[in-house]
Amino acid sequence: MRAKINVVAIALALLAAGNAFAQTAAEREACAADYQKFCSDVAPGGGKILECLAKQKDQLSPACQKVVETHQK
Repeated sequence: MRAKINVVAIALALLAAGNAFAQTAAEREACAADYQKFCSDVAPGGGKILECLAKQKDQLSPACQKVVETHQK
């Protein structure tokens, strides 16, 4: 049950990041573990989560790397 709540919280945080990032469930799922590992302390909004993930790009899962590359300006 706790894991399910955490997944929902991550998905909501990624959605709150703005229109430029993680608009699909597949994108949210691809980056959920990386978000939790590297950026869970980052407040969503203004592209901050995307920026945080981009700084860790070399350490992200291949799927999340692809999402970050797709959404970078």
